Amino acid sequence: METFFRSFLEERQQSALYRTRQIHDSPQTPTLLINGLPYLAFCSNDYLGLASHPHLKATLRQGVKKYGVGSGASHLITGHTNAHHALEKALATFTGREKAVLFSTGYMANIGAVTALVGRHDAVFLDKLNHASLVDAALLSRAKIYRYPHNDMQTLALMLTKSPAQHKLIITDGVFSMDGDIANLPQIIKLAKSHQAWVMVDDAHGLGVLGKTGGGTLEMYGLGTNDVPILMGTLGKAFGVFGAFIAGSELLIETLIQSARTYIYTTALPPALAETVRTSLLMGEETKQRRKRLHELIAYFRTKALAQQIPLMESFTPIQPIILGESKKALEVSKALYERRIIVTAIRPPTVPQGTARLRITLSALHEENQIDRLIETLLEVL
Repeated sequence: METFFRSFLEERQQSALYRTRQIHDSPQTPTLLINGLPYLAFCSNDYLGLASHPHLKATLRQGVKKYGVGSGASHLITGHTNAHHALEKALATFTGREKAVLFSTGYMANIGAVTALVGRHDAVFLDKLNHASLVDAALLSRAKIYRYPHNDMQTLALMLTKSPAQHKLIITDGVFSMDGDIANLPQIIKLAKSHQAWVMVDDAHGLGVLGKTGGGTLEMYGLGTNDVPILMGTLGKAFGVFGAFIAGSELLIETLIQSARTYIYTTALPPALAETVRTSLLMGEETKQRRKRLHELIAYFRTKALAQQIPLMESFTPIQPIILGESKKALEVSKALYERRIIVTAIRPPTVPQGTARLRITLSALHEENQIDRLIETLLEVL
C-alpha cells in the first residue's frame, strides 16, 4: 500500500499536478499573515468581504451562547433548531421561492438533490465545465449521463432529442467557477420546455454577486421558479459563512427532505452558523454597497490589465482567469508571485481541461485599487 501511495505522489509531482495547502494565521481578508509576514491574496471566494465582518462575528458569538457549538444530530432527529428553520425561511424569501432546505456543503446539496430526483431510467445533461460535485452527483444517480461542450446549445438540443429517458434533468453552473463566464440560461430553459426537461442551476458563484439584489444569475436574466425549478446556492462564498441550500417549490423541498441521503444521514449545520448566515442575508444596504464596490473593482482590474495586454478571459464576474497552458508554467508563475508576497493559485488538470492550466484571480469588495495596481505590475514581471 505504501509503495503504491509513494508511486502515485511521485507521479503527481513529476506531472506538476501535486497540490499543497497554504497555511495562514489570519482572518479571510485580502491580506493574509504567513509566518508573520503579510501576503496580498487574490484567490478567495469571499466576494463581498463578509467572512470577517464584525456583525457576523458578533452574531456567531451570540449563537454559540444560546445554542452551543454543535447541533448534535441530523435535522430529522434532534438537530433542527429554530435557527435552522428561520434561515430556511429567509433563504426562501431571498430567492423568491416557496421553500428551502439546508445542507452542510454545496457538494452535499448537489449530490443529495440529484440522486434523490433521478435514477437509472432517467437522463442527466451536464455542461462539460460543470463543478466536480455535479459530475459526481450524476454518476451516483446511475442515470444516463450526457455531457455537452461548454455552453453548446446545439449539441444539448441534439442530446435531448435523442434521449428516450422518462425524466430528463439539465444541470448547469450559473457562473462557471474556473472560467468566470455565465451559462446561457434563457436558451437552456427554452430547450428544457420544448423537451419536457427539468432544470437545476448551481449558482454558488452567482448568488450575492450578480443581479440588482444579489439574486444571482437567475435575477440577472429575470428568471423564476417556473423556469428553473431547482436552485442550489452556497453560503460560504458571497455570504461569508458556511453551508448550502436547495430552494424551490414546497413539493420539491419535501421530496428532498424525505429522499436526499446527504440531508437525512448527516449532522445538521451548527445552529450558531445558521444564525450568522441569516444575519448576512439581512445586511441589505451594506451588501448592496459592497456588491457595487466589487463590480467597480472588477471593471478597474479589467481595464488596467487589458491596457497592459494581459490576456484575460471574457468574464464580468469576480473570477478573472489568465490561461497559461501547461501546468508547470502555471506553477512557476504562481510561485514567482508568492515570492513577491502575492497569492494567486495555479489551477491545473483535472480541475480544468488539459492544456488550460491557469492563474485564477478572484476579487473581493475589500480589495483596494492600489492592491490591484500592485498585482498587475507584478504580473508583468513574472508572465
